[in-house]
Parts: sequence; structure tokens; C-alpha cells
Amino acid sequence: MVSPAIALAFLPLLLTLLIRYRFYFVLFYRAVLLRVWRDCRTGLSREERCFQYVLTNATPGDPESILDGFDSWCTKKEFISHIGPKKGKILDRLLSEHSPLTVLELGAHCGYSTVRIARALPLGARLFSVEMDQKNAAIAEKVIRLAGFDEALVELIVCPSDEVIPRLRADFDLEKLDFVFMDHWKKCYLPDLQMLEGSGLLGKGSMILADNVLFPGAPNFLRYIRRCGLYEWRVHRATLEYSKGIRDGMAELVYQGTK
Repeated sequence: MVSPAIALAFLPLLLTLLIRYRFYFVLFYRAVLLRVWRDCRTGLSREERCFQYVLTNATPGDPESILDGFDSWCTKKEFISHIGPKKGKILDRLLSEHSPLTVLELGAHCGYSTVRIARALPLGARLFSVEMDQKNAAIAEKVIRLAGFDEALVELIVCPSDEVIPRLRADFDLEKLDFVFMDHWKKCYLPDLQMLEGSGLLGKGSMILADNVLFPGAPNFLRYIRRCGLYEWRVHRATLEYSKGIRDGMAELVYQGTK
């Protein structure tokens, strides 16, 4: 057993670590421990619990009400890694400035960002939203339709991104993507970006916005865009959605074409 004297010697270090990394401990509790406990207690997934809350508290056909429902759940109940309202305003502004007609979303999850994007698109635009998890995609489909968006505006594609991207031109008659939002597996950011480059779907001025590039982080993706010379780019500094004290950021890329 550890003697009391040794335990007391380590107490200041332990307190220092708890204070310094308190926001990460809170995130671990909300995102992992609380989730596992409620999964076992309810027999429902975190995403299913969130959808039930939104369905009960939001107004059908009102995208803002649905987004507010998600934000309320994720703030007060359980953590889900949606883009959230603060970083969402950056996405809103870029969509408003560029008015894209063809949009690709990689990582629909529960449909939060899909609804956020769809509500900002001009008349005649199309949003292709990709989600590989079938259970999450089923929830996203319900959320998108609950918000009032039909398949003419939003098409949900249930498939891994690396299988969808090579087929976009042939299967969906796409010539160019005006806007791409990445919020799926961070390890996929770089290979999917390079796949988009190779597909010919990025034209001069095409914009890519990638979330969570600082936390959990996408270092290979950031290293590539710094060195490749194909983009004008910047990182919007922010904090992690529905959290305090955890630094994060969104990478904004504008494709300039091959050099």
C-alpha cells in the first residue's frame, strides 16, 4: 500500500492536473461515462435519446426550432459532437456569402448540420449529405424531413465517403461542387480531400470547410493544405461545441486549381 506521506506528496500534482485539464475531464464524463450509463439504463443510443427530445420539444417544419432543440439537449443533457451554434454561425456566414448551388456534406450524424446548411441554401440548390452509420442515418433522415426539407433539396446517402466520392459525377450527374462541409472521421479528411481533387469536382472558387481540425484534430490535413499550394486557407479559432475551455478550430479552404 502507498503510505500517507507519499500520497500527500502527490496531492499537489493531482490537484494541478485536475485544475489544468478540468474541461477535458468534464467532456470525458459527459461524452463517455454518462453516455454508457444512459445507454445501459434506457436501451437507447445517445442519438435516439436526442431525437426523442427534439421530436417532443421542436416544431415540425421549423428548422430553427429543431436546431434549438438539438442545442438545448447537447448543452443541458448529453454531449454530441455537432457543429453547435457558435461555430455554426461561421458556417451560416460562409453559406450566405457564397450562395452555393451544389453542396456536399461528409458526416450527417443526426442531421443537425444538414438542417443548418439546408435552411441557408438558395432556391434550386442541392445538398448531398453522406453518413456511413445506418442507425445515425435513419435518425438524420427523420430530422431532415421533420425540418421540412424534401429529397429535391436534401439527398441523404448512406455509405462511406470514400465509396461515394468517386461515384458523385456518374451517379448524381454532378459537374462541380461549390461547397463541401467536412465533419466526419478526422482521419478521412485528407484522403477524402485528395479524392475530391482527383474527381475533378472542385473548380476554382470551390470552398471546403472542415470542422474540429484542432480538437480532436486533423494534423495531416492541415499539413497538406499548408504545403500543397492549391488553396487559399485560414483557420477560424473557436472552442469545442457545447464545451468550455477546449480550443478548436474550423479550416476554411478556397480551391485555386492546379499549379
